[in-house]
Amino acid sequence: MAAFTPSPNDSELEEQAGFVSPTLGQRLGVEFLGTFWLVLGGCGSAVLAAAFPHVGIGLLGVSLAFGLTVLTMAFAFGHISGGHFNPAVTIGLWLAGRQGPKFVLPYIVTQVVGATAGAAVLYFIASGNPAYNLATNGLAANGYEAGSPGHFTLAAAFVTEVVMTMLFLFIILGATDRRAAKGFGPLAIGLGLTLIHLISIPVTNTSVNPARSTGPALFVGGLALSQLWLFWVAPLVGAAIAGITYRFLTGAEGREPIASQGQRISQAITSIGEVTSSRPVSEL
Repeated sequence: MAAFTPSPNDSELEEQAGFVSPTLGQRLGVEFLGTFWLVLGGCGSAVLAAAFPHVGIGLLGVSLAFGLTVLTMAFAFGHISGGHFNPAVTIGLWLAGRQGPKFVLPYIVTQVVGATAGAAVLYFIASGNPAYNLATNGLAANGYEAGSPGHFTLAAAFVTEVVMTMLFLFIILGATDRRAAKGFGPLAIGLGLTLIHLISIPVTNTSVNPARSTGPALFVGGLALSQLWLFWVAPLVGAAIAGITYRFLTGAEGREPIASQGQRISQAITSIGEVTSSRPVSEL
């Protein structure tokens, strides 16, 4: 009688193929870095380079810089944490069934810390210019009315942030849907964020990201800090609308069958470069 040889289980296959499930610490580490980079790169381009004499990058350059920060970090770390770098994205993905609840609060706290660290480094760099003044030059904080670059009203700012964040989440959910082309998610998302900035910088200086708004506001204080509430409420409302309605608009949640212990070779159909960790909620 032949001896029974058990088939390797999924964990053993993962080990043999070199797949390692990221720890919570690793996930939070890359969320910190991604949000840090978004604030330093995006807000930094506005503070340091937008109006630089003769070669300033202007509104177009700042918009592209924000898009590039998300694009580069989504490609770099999307396969580790899902590449959220934004509390609104974390909430939207959770409500859409793409993200388990146990990661929501740790991700959001880490994103705010990363954004604050990015703003601190930017402030330090900007202060190296004798002509820089925090009260005058700021840190690309968001605002409405007196805090808006174009002096837009509170109502206009609220609607802008809700709609832009909602559309941003639809782009993320659609680009990373299992039915979408693989590997192009970060590109669509980065370009989407660029377009959002091109539209809304004159209105609110563009948030669509409560962490991005919080970091600079904590250093600038005053008006930026008093108006910060809007840049939490409006993006979260927009993200919730997209997260809840996506499955009804498209007929499915679009999540991948990814196991809780990293990518199970027997089931995984996603690719590195996806910007969401779309594991089934039941397994998270």
